[in-house]
Amino acid sequence: MATPVSATSSNTAATAATTASVQSKDDSTLSPAARAKANLNASIVQASLTVSLNSSNDPLSVVLKTALTGINEALKGDFGDNAIQNAVSQDNTPEGTAGRIVSLSTAFYDAFKQQHPGEDESEVLNNFINTLKKGVDQGFKEARDVLQGLKVLNGDIASNIDKTYDLVQKGYADFLTAHQPKTEETAQAAT
Repeated sequence: MATPVSATSSNTAATAATTASVQSKDDSTLSPAARAKANLNASIVQASLTVSLNSSNDPLSVVLKTALTGINEALKGDFGDNAIQNAVSQDNTPEGTAGRIVSLSTAFYDAFKQQHPGEDESEVLNNFINTLKKGVDQGFKEARDVLQGLKVLNGDIASNIDKTYDLVQKGYADFLTAHQPKTEETAQAAT
């Protein structure tokens, strides 16, 4: 078994050589996207070379950095620069998160109705909400499993997840009530 080696001074020269090699290439013919990709690759190599081989968490910072860069690049056209960092500033309270889940998922109701022409409107609405609830149940279960695996599903995190789930269920109940087809009886009761 190889002895863990700290990649500090021994990799400093390699990092400098890699950086110089990447920088010495003529990048004037590269598109901005290709140049950004080359710079990203160089920073990944640099980060990789400076990671201590006996550390279990530092490699994940490389994964995080590359994932965030890729996501930001993919979302750039729709959401501008630094979409992920900008999203972090959104309301991540149980109320804010539940509100986004409910509003984004219920926005599909009209499309769902169009896929079920001629069916009873009450039944279509109930099937839609039941479909959403099934998806939410699965999503929350998977999120809890991941957080449990990371050993962070406790205290405020667990209670905030439960509160968010309850608020989503209430949001769906409110949506169901608001979109329930009006019958003659309910129309007369409303007047």
